[in-house]
Amino acid sequence: MATGSSPTRATRATRTTGSGGKGGGDTGINTYKGEEGALRAGRLGTLGLLLSVLAASAPLMVVAGVMPTIFGVMGVVGQPLLFLILGAVLLLFSVGYAEMSRHIHNAGAFYAYIARGLGATAGAGASLVALVAYSAMQVGIFGILGFELSGIFATYLGISIAWWIPALVCVLLVGFLGWLKIDLNAKVLGVLLLIECVLVVIFDVSAVAEPSKAAGLSLTAFDPSTLTGPGVALGTALCFSIAAFVGFEQAPVYAEETQRPHVIVSRVMFLGVAYSAIFLALSSWAVSVAAGPGRVSGMATKEGPGMLFTLVQERLGATFTDVLHILFVTGMFAALLSFHNVVARYSFAMGREGLLPAAFGRTNKASGAPATGSVLQSVVSLLVVLAFALTDDKPIGDPTTPVLHLFTWMGNVGALGVILLMAVASFAVIAFFVRRRAGAAQKWRLLCSGLAGLALLGIAVYTVKDFGILVGAESGSALGWILPGIIGVTAVGGLVYGAVLKAKKPEVHARIGLGNEAFQLDKAAAESEAARG
Repeated sequence: MATGSSPTRATRATRTTGSGGKGGGDTGINTYKGEEGALRAGRLGTLGLLLSVLAASAPLMVVAGVMPTIFGVMGVVGQPLLFLILGAVLLLFSVGYAEMSRHIHNAGAFYAYIARGLGATAGAGASLVALVAYSAMQVGIFGILGFELSGIFATYLGISIAWWIPALVCVLLVGFLGWLKIDLNAKVLGVLLLIECVLVVIFDVSAVAEPSKAAGLSLTAFDPSTLTGPGVALGTALCFSIAAFVGFEQAPVYAEETQRPHVIVSRVMFLGVAYSAIFLALSSWAVSVAAGPGRVSGMATKEGPGMLFTLVQERLGATFTDVLHILFVTGMFAALLSFHNVVARYSFAMGREGLLPAAFGRTNKASGAPATGSVLQSVVSLLVVLAFALTDDKPIGDPTTPVLHLFTWMGNVGALGVILLMAVASFAVIAFFVRRRAGAAQKWRLLCSGLAGLALLGIAVYTVKDFGILVGAESGSALGWILPGIIGVTAVGGLVYGAVLKAKKPEVHARIGLGNEAFQLDKAAAESEAARG
């Protein structure tokens, strides 16, 4: 745990709640209530945690969905370089972020780190941004998942159903799994992810073994000149590509449930970034080799996500393509479950510290999962999917609605939120160690954090500037500022909420970011009061 001023905040928070935990009832603070108030420790090892966070990146969805968009719409043939550049930036980010994970074990992750570095009010703002961003990313995937499942039913079973029906079924299934033990969830995610990655690697090998006849085994995609030139939207491509890495930064969310979190959490973050950068760089190169560097942009524009399946069928046959299509769906389901678990734990951390009602700070007695947060996320997902379902103009639904609207709108809103959280967290790392007079000892880590923070801020600026392009809106469309405005309004609302708590409920404000430290103090105070009674 962190040292310095934080214990003072924890002590002050406990003093202001009153004896016997009564103050917690008045203020909404989740005082000690036995095992229901804590996540189950020691459930995840290195492999379980790594698979849980990598599942969020949905590698097959990136290869089939993100890569064709970058090749076609943004004209970037040099995608391997793009992923390696982003990998380098995120490794810099991970240097300081990982060091914070050694000092602070809190399911609130981003907002807890920001609170400990930049103050509790900033932490309150970050908490709401994290909740909205990860919720948006999860809900967005339900759109494309429902669309793909309806297509599978039509193709293989001859049954025509609206996209939102399988989407709603998946909402309920994900919600059910979210109630179960995290180590069981990790096993489900692990199996789906490993199969998915193996199939992509098989395609990569087949593409190298049987490259495009026009260009052969070309290394053009690694040529820096492919990142510039007419029609190349590099800034927009960087914004779009960073979402492919989302997941590694979730490792600290599981710190309280991880064996030796001061070691395993940081290890998993570095492994996650390195794996994603190398896997995505090699896979995007394989796609360019299979299609041919001179042909890949045109093919991607014409076929979109179907490009991968066309290339696979040419080399590996129809049966393998069908299996890959099924794994495309299961990979999205794994990503949904991963995001669901993260949102539920953010809700738990916020409930435990008084940012949300105390019920959110309790866990399922049987599984140790944050049950109320899981229910909240399921209800939000149901409402959003139903809202988009009402916009359909055909009996079986308009296929452009779930894919182009629900997926792209929510996915990019969520990605912007995560980019901003990473940028602010980078500067919070610097403040955290400087305030504890450890700046000199951590100077190289702080330098890495500063460089990463500036790079991520630059990507965030480009994201807001080109948001209309990212969501496919027409030039001058209000969507270009309304959608990113969701994150802006959430951040401002969170800061105002933090300021109000500081003025009206200083005991709640003092606990923001303290997590289990304040919880343990409440437990000790309750036990002491019981002993005196």
